[in-house]
Amino acid sequence: MEKKRTGARSTSTSTSTSTRSRDRGRATRRRLIEATARLCKERPGAEVSVAEIANAAGVFPNQVTYHFGSKDSLLVHAAFLGLLHDARRIERIGRQAPDAATFRRNIARAVLAMPSLPSVARALAAAISKPELAPVVDRHLQLLFRQSERFAGRIVDGRGWKARRPLDVETRTFWSTALGAVLLVRAGAHGTVADLDLAGALTIHDEAEPG
Repeated sequence: MEKKRTGARSTSTSTSTSTRSRDRGRATRRRLIEATARLCKERPGAEVSVAEIANAAGVFPNQVTYHFGSKDSLLVHAAFLGLLHDARRIERIGRQAPDAATFRRNIARAVLAMPSLPSVARALAAAISKPELAPVVDRHLQLLFRQSERFAGRIVDGRGWKARRPLDVETRTFWSTALGAVLLVRAGAHGTVADLDLAGALTIHDEAEPG
């Protein structure tokens, strides 16, 4: 009987230790992502070193590769964390619009001014040149699309508005247009994102509008 109790205690202790280790790992990952996002926001366009990231997160530099495999992978996570935070602020702007035309216009202007867009453009470019990053980018994009689709659905249902295409297509088309425009500008295409009619990528409308 004593051996059984000892074995049970040993198993319980092992499980508890494993849980604490996983919790510490998740906390470290979170600190690294948040520190990287903060550095990229403070120094847009500048190269951020592993040592700087580790110092800002209060961890050892080798934990970057331990938890993410590479600095590029961490940069992708951080870029999309910033994008998702920005997207939530965009939702607040959208909810304040009195009509659908203002909604489209305000959403488009706010998205093109998001501070996270340059970092996301770099993340997308990195995924093109490094296929191992593609699954990481895809997971974050799917999260962005789902979050935006839920928001659009609440707006449309709550206001009695309509969209001329399914909301999943609406949100993917909108974000693909916005991100594509940023990539073109960063690649050296003539003009700026301000030249883009991003509002035209949205088909959400109210009954007062024709069509």
